[in-house]
Amino acid sequence: MTREVTNSVGVHEPTAATGRGRGELEAQVLTALQQAAPEALTPGEVLERVDARLAYTTVVTALTRMHDKGLLSRAKRGRAFAYTAATDNSGMTARTMRRVLDGGSDREAVLTRFVDELSDADEDFLRRLLEPGK
Repeated sequence: MTREVTNSVGVHEPTAATGRGRGELEAQVLTALQQAAPEALTPGEVLERVDARLAYTTVVTALTRMHDKGLLSRAKRGRAFAYTAATDNSGMTARTMRRVLDGGSDREAVLTRFVDELSDADEDFLRRLLEPGK
Protein backbone atom coordinates (compact mmCIF):
# COMPACT_ATOMS: atom_id res chain seq x y z
CA MET A 1 0.00 0.00 0.00
CA THR A 2 1.36 3.43 -0.99
CA ARG A 3 0.93 6.20 1.50
CA GLU A 4 0.46 9.72 0.18
CA VAL A 5 1.98 12.50 2.27
CA THR A 6 0.35 15.88 2.02
CA ASN A 7 2.36 18.92 2.92
CA SER A 8 -0.01 21.32 4.66
CA VAL A 9 2.45 24.17 5.18
CA GLY A 10 2.91 25.05 1.51
CA VAL A 11 6.49 23.87 1.13
CA HIS A 12 7.24 23.16 -2.49
CA GLU A 13 7.74 19.45 -2.96
CA PRO A 14 9.64 18.00 -5.92
CA THR A 15 7.49 16.80 -8.77
CA ALA A 16 7.34 13.04 -9.18
CA ALA A 17 8.44 12.92 -12.81
CA THR A 18 11.56 15.07 -12.58
CA GLY A 19 12.42 15.55 -8.91
CA ARG A 20 12.19 19.27 -9.66
CA GLY A 21 10.54 21.58 -7.14
CA ARG A 22 8.03 24.15 -8.30
CA GLY A 23 9.89 27.27 -9.31
CA GLU A 24 13.00 25.31 -10.23
CA LEU A 25 11.78 24.88 -13.80
CA GLU A 26 11.24 28.64 -14.06
CA ALA A 27 14.78 29.23 -12.79
CA GLN A 28 16.20 26.78 -15.33
CA VAL A 29 14.18 28.33 -18.15
CA LEU A 30 15.33 31.80 -17.15
CA THR A 31 18.96 30.67 -17.05
CA ALA A 32 18.66 29.09 -20.51
CA LEU A 33 17.15 32.28 -21.93
CA GLN A 34 19.77 34.50 -20.31
CA GLN A 35 22.58 32.30 -21.66
CA ALA A 36 21.08 32.47 -25.16
CA ALA A 37 20.70 36.27 -25.06
CA PRO A 38 20.29 38.22 -27.18
CA GLU A 39 18.87 35.32 -29.22
CA ALA A 40 15.23 34.48 -28.49
CA LEU A 41 14.32 30.81 -28.00
CA THR A 42 11.20 28.90 -29.01
CA PRO A 43 9.67 26.41 -26.56
CA GLY A 44 11.35 23.55 -28.44
CA GLU A 45 14.76 25.22 -28.13
CA VAL A 46 14.16 25.87 -24.43
CA LEU A 47 13.17 22.22 -24.00
CA GLU A 48 16.48 21.07 -25.55
CA ARG A 49 18.48 23.30 -23.22
CA VAL A 50 16.57 22.55 -20.02
CA ASP A 51 15.49 18.90 -19.98
CA ALA A 52 14.48 16.99 -23.10
CA ARG A 53 12.52 14.54 -20.91
CA LEU A 54 9.94 17.21 -20.15
CA ALA A 55 6.76 17.41 -22.14
CA TYR A 56 6.69 20.18 -24.71
CA THR A 57 3.40 21.39 -23.22
CA THR A 58 5.05 21.70 -19.79
CA VAL A 59 7.63 24.08 -21.23
CA VAL A 60 4.98 26.06 -23.14
CA THR A 61 2.95 26.40 -19.94
CA ALA A 62 5.99 27.57 -17.96
CA LEU A 63 6.95 30.09 -20.65
CA THR A 64 3.39 31.42 -20.89
CA ARG A 65 3.11 31.85 -17.12
CA MET A 66 6.50 33.55 -16.94
CA HIS A 67 5.46 35.89 -19.77
CA ASP A 68 2.21 36.67 -17.95
CA LYS A 69 4.26 37.56 -14.83
CA GLY A 70 6.36 39.98 -16.88
CA LEU A 71 9.51 37.88 -16.57
CA LEU A 72 9.79 37.24 -20.30
CA SER A 73 9.08 39.03 -23.53
CA ARG A 74 8.06 37.20 -26.68
CA ALA A 75 7.69 37.68 -30.41
CA LYS A 76 6.10 35.50 -33.04
CA ARG A 77 8.55 33.23 -34.89
CA GLY A 78 6.76 31.04 -37.40
CA ARG A 79 3.93 29.23 -35.65
CA ALA A 80 5.44 29.61 -32.19
CA PHE A 81 6.58 32.42 -29.95
CA ALA A 82 10.27 33.00 -29.29
CA TYR A 83 11.06 34.17 -25.76
CA THR A 84 13.74 36.33 -24.17
CA ALA A 85 14.36 37.17 -20.52
CA ALA A 86 12.93 40.58 -19.62
CA THR A 87 15.88 41.33 -17.34
CA ASP A 88 19.11 39.90 -15.91
CA ASN A 89 19.57 38.18 -12.53
CA SER A 90 20.02 41.48 -10.68
CA GLY A 91 16.82 42.79 -12.21
CA MET A 92 14.98 39.60 -11.27
CA THR A 93 16.17 39.88 -7.67
CA ALA A 94 15.12 43.54 -7.54
CA ARG A 95 11.65 42.62 -8.88
CA THR A 96 11.32 39.93 -6.22
CA MET A 97 12.33 42.36 -3.48
CA ARG A 98 9.83 44.92 -4.77
CA ARG A 99 7.02 42.32 -4.92
CA VAL A 100 7.72 41.27 -1.32
CA LEU A 101 7.82 44.90 -0.20
CA ASP A 102 4.54 45.64 -1.97
CA GLY A 103 2.94 42.62 -0.28
CA GLY A 104 3.81 43.73 3.25
CA SER A 105 1.26 45.40 5.49
CA ASP A 106 3.65 47.98 7.01
CA ARG A 107 6.00 49.29 4.34
CA GLU A 108 7.95 51.57 6.72
CA ALA A 109 8.57 48.74 9.19
CA VAL A 110 9.76 46.40 6.41
CA LEU A 111 12.15 49.02 5.02
CA THR A 112 13.42 49.86 8.51
CA ARG A 113 14.12 46.20 9.31
CA PHE A 114 15.77 45.71 5.91
CA VAL A 115 18.15 48.64 6.45
CA ASP A 116 18.84 47.57 10.05
CA GLU A 117 20.03 44.19 8.78
CA LEU A 118 22.37 45.55 6.09
CA SER A 119 26.11 45.40 6.54
CA ASP A 120 27.86 48.73 7.05
CA ALA A 121 29.24 48.57 3.51
CA ASP A 122 25.80 47.87 2.01
CA GLU A 123 24.26 50.66 4.07
CA ASP A 124 26.93 53.10 2.87
CA PHE A 125 26.33 52.02 -0.72
CA LEU A 126 22.57 52.48 -0.33
CA ARG A 127 23.13 55.97 1.10
CA ARG A 128 25.25 56.88 -1.95
CA LEU A 129 22.52 55.59 -4.27
CA LEU A 130 19.93 57.74 -2.52
CA GLU A 131 21.98 60.94 -2.65
CA PRO A 132 20.41 63.70 -4.75
CA GLY A 133 21.71 63.74 -8.29
CA LYS A 134 22.26 59.96 -8.47
